[in-house]
Amino acid sequence: MAFQICINLLIAVMWTFLGESYNFSGFVIGYLVGIVLLFFLRRFLRGPFYLKRVYKMLVLVFIFIKELLLSNLDITKLVYARRLDINPGIFTLETELETDWEITLLACLITLTPGTVTVAVSPDKKKLYIHAMDIVDMQDAVHSIKNSFEKHIMEVTR
Repeated sequence: MAFQICINLLIAVMWTFLGESYNFSGFVIGYLVGIVLLFFLRRFLRGPFYLKRVYKMLVLVFIFIKELLLSNLDITKLVYARRLDINPGIFTLETELETDWEITLLACLITLTPGTVTVAVSPDKKKLYIHAMDIVDMQDAVHSIKNSFEKHIMEVTR
């Protein structure tokens, strides 16, 4: 992926210099020409076309923003409720993620979402212990994290 981005930037710079238009619009046009060239020459390059992974990264960011907003609304409802009726607890999430980077990213995304905190990671790196402010159903909470964050992290990194 990094090699393809560097080639694309090189094509954009060459386009700018060859066109003798030393401005940002010339660079952008060169970058777009580079994307088209790399798309047609992708069978000669190692790995999948890099814009697929960039797209999946953007999807992960938007899913995080969606989850962030929804959990903020849930926490706001709990804070302003007349009577505090919550069920806090710790549950275990068995993860399919393998690398330290993937597990760290998942733990950070869970912790950054209001109402949940990643408490610990098991020594074998297969389980995350998560504290939630209000757990209605533990299995639903596990499936929610697996279907949103974990699934999309695997799409980005693999």
